[in-house]
Amino acid sequence: MSKFLREAIEKKKQFYAKRLLEAGIYKESSLLHQLTLSELEKIYQSYQSHKISK
Repeated sequence: MSKFLREAIEKKKQFYAKRLLEAGIYKESSLLHQLTLSELEKIYQSYQSHKISK
């Protein structure tokens, strides 16, 4: 995997992790860093759809 792709993935993971922590979905960032980008995206999308439907 190229350095740029790896960095882009890591930045996206940090974005989703930060948003989930700010929303109070998770309390510890160490748990979020163990998840894949796909898993973080699914959790974030689920949170967004739940937030919108309220």
